[in-house]
Amino acid sequence: MEIWDVKDFSKLKANKHIQKAAEILRSGGLVAFPTETVYGLGANAMDSAAVHRIFKAKGRPQDNPLIAHVADVSGLELLCRDIPPAAYTLCELYWPGPLTLVLRSSGKVAPEVSAGLDTIAVRSPNHPVANALISACDIPIAAPSANISGSPSPTEARHVHADLDGKIDAILDGGSCKVGLESTVLDLVSDPPRILRPGGITLEQIKKVCSDAVYDEAVFSEVSPNTMVRSPGMKYRHYAPQADMIILRGNSDDAARFIRSRAALNPNIAVLCYQEELPLYKGLNAVSYGPEVQYDILSQNLYSALRALDEAEPDIIFARCPEGNDAAAAIENRLKRASAHHIIDLSDISDIGGGNT
Repeated sequence: MEIWDVKDFSKLKANKHIQKAAEILRSGGLVAFPTETVYGLGANAMDSAAVHRIFKAKGRPQDNPLIAHVADVSGLELLCRDIPPAAYTLCELYWPGPLTLVLRSSGKVAPEVSAGLDTIAVRSPNHPVANALISACDIPIAAPSANISGSPSPTEARHVHADLDGKIDAILDGGSCKVGLESTVLDLVSDPPRILRPGGITLEQIKKVCSDAVYDEAVFSEVSPNTMVRSPGMKYRHYAPQADMIILRGNSDDAARFIRSRAALNPNIAVLCYQEELPLYKGLNAVSYGPEVQYDILSQNLYSALRALDEAEPDIIFARCPEGNDAAAAIENRLKRASAHHIIDLSDISDIGGGNT
């Protein structure tokens, strides 16, 4: 597997590695590339055999649809039909950027991209490497996150290498991803429009165009394995470290007392916490993913923090998670999926120090 450094964004149009990556994609191969959200694992969206290689490399369930990446609105018009005016307004406001639109499919892509549905998820990424690659290919690129299915998404090239070495053809190393969490997915086929997966574009921003938009009920709750879904990340345990994870709901001091009581029984635990809480966990395997209310930093660091905690091979990870805030919805969604919705509300425990549940 080739790893090509393309961090010099000033020379991408003439970059030989971008051209080689485009040749690989056009010939049916797989290339991992950076976007502003996470690294994607790209294949020619028009080539069924190539798209199938994505599912095989990731170990991804076949009923989990992919996102088609395009250069601009012309790509949306190629891949979609019955496009409502709201879609054009949203593209004008937020494309290129971390917003994926689900619309009726024109049938131009391989059916595997949409997992057999009559809808397709499309976005235009806001990253110079991704844009240069799409331009060089001159084809839509189907791309989920470039990781083993279910594990934390990669925000650096080394994460891709750790998960997919020997399974794909090349990685374009464009440095760390700025957003750090996958794009917002908005279903414009449903009435009212529904956010299927929260991300860098918030519900409040969506409502500027679609005033009746809502979160799908699956965003913060579990989905039956038999449910057909229009978006990636809506079912199965996703974004998860290898260790089991439990979210602790409650104040910082109560969480620390609970965790220390558990550590006294089993020292092989880990903690994902806010920066302000680190002093409470001296002597334990604790990693901060940012200040409690700086959601952009929390988003950017979440997956790297989960991967760092996993390196010590803990038996369990206790996580602190923001809830009930539109700006933090993407973080809440990812952590609840990663923990398989295993949440302990400390207000329900009479003896927090004893760790009784």
